[in-house]
Amino acid sequence: MRTFFRIERRVATPSQARHYTIFPTELGWMGLLGTRSSIERLTFGNKTATAARASLGPDSKAAMRDDVWFGDLVERLQAYASGARDAFLDIAIDYAGLTPFQTAVVEECRRIPPGTAITYGDLAAAAGRPGAARAVGNVMRKNRVPLIVPCHRVVGSGGKLHGYSAIGGLATKKKLLSMELHAWLLEGAAVLADSAMPSPSQARFPRRKPAVSRQKR
Repeated sequence: MRTFFRIERRVATPSQARHYTIFPTELGWMGLLGTRSSIERLTFGNKTATAARASLGPDSKAAMRDDVWFGDLVERLQAYASGARDAFLDIAIDYAGLTPFQTAVVEECRRIPPGTAITYGDLAAAAGRPGAARAVGNVMRKNRVPLIVPCHRVVGSGGKLHGYSAIGGLATKKKLLSMELHAWLLEGAAVLADSAMPSPSQARFPRRKPAVSRQKR
């Protein structure tokens, strides 16, 4: 399998030709737009292939369709949409037009593990500007590559869900968080089962141990 992209800051130059692809998933039709160096746009939740193509915006009008080049990422996104865990940290995205703070927000957001969430305030602090929760919200709202930059994992204080710019809004955000949590729990259960599973010769009925009270620290 071809290694797709490495995660690093790259700004596409005008001489780099744009390519796109559209494909069906369990999260609706998705569209990808990018160059050989990075992904510039991702859309999902579209009802038709035509809608997915249009959702890529005017920058995609002169782009050439290339299903082969995007193939590995397409397979991963389809698997993710069906419930697989994938952080997409190896996928390079286009940082063109972002300020240093906005770039830091995007990079810290990408480090949020699937199945978890942090607040806008926590993300602002991680990006080096404590108290800039509103500015973080603006960056998330303008996110052009959702799922790869998982802005759905950023929530309000107390876990309150705020707006989500992708198709479906908050309902989609809830669905993604629930889907990722379910995948995380299943993966954790599988790991525990594998590590705890005795061989037939070692199998014994467990003995109940007396309860031990926990001392307060």
